[in-house]
Amino acid sequence: MHYAEIKPCDIANGPGVRVSLFVSGCRHHCKGCFNEVAWDFAYGEPFTAAVRERVLELLRPGYIQGLTLLGGEPFDPANQGAVAELVRQVRRELPEKSIWAFSGYVLEKDLLTGRAHTEVTDALLHSLDVLVDGPFIESRRNLSLRFHGSDNQRLIDLPKTLAAGQVVLWSDWQSQGEGLRNENRR
Repeated sequence: MHYAEIKPCDIANGPGVRVSLFVSGCRHHCKGCFNEVAWDFAYGEPFTAAVRERVLELLRPGYIQGLTLLGGEPFDPANQGAVAELVRQVRRELPEKSIWAFSGYVLEKDLLTGRAHTEVTDALLHSLDVLVDGPFIESRRNLSLRFHGSDNQRLIDLPKTLAAGQVVLWSDWQSQGEGLRNENRR
């Protein structure tokens, strides 16, 4: 996997101050995409073990609430292995940090059983706090939305969704305690 950028202090892609990793490679090619340069799977730099360690170090300060994964497409089958390894390490070393991911795939249609499901998808989904799913649709762009660009996209509370067997949306009132780990997490 390659990555396009690491933002060490991002306040635009989830609650609080976060480290955001923009992976490279996306097959969705959404019209109006804000990060079209990251569609190329070879764009940027290789995501090595040293880069993974750098991300972990950036996450350690107490003022960092968590990690956000976006791109590109973190759930592209070509990227899931490296993303899953990073998430496993964050959960092991920094369990108090929240993890968000943005994906153009739709949870029920593509990630749980569909075209983007791989041998690591389930473990990856169970390790996330919030999934922002759905492609960006330029005609549905809405600048008043928090943490997503078009009104078809959903902010999904993954621990609650996976426990309930149906989509449960994340809401802003949860953001203050969002860094705390859900006791029902597998």
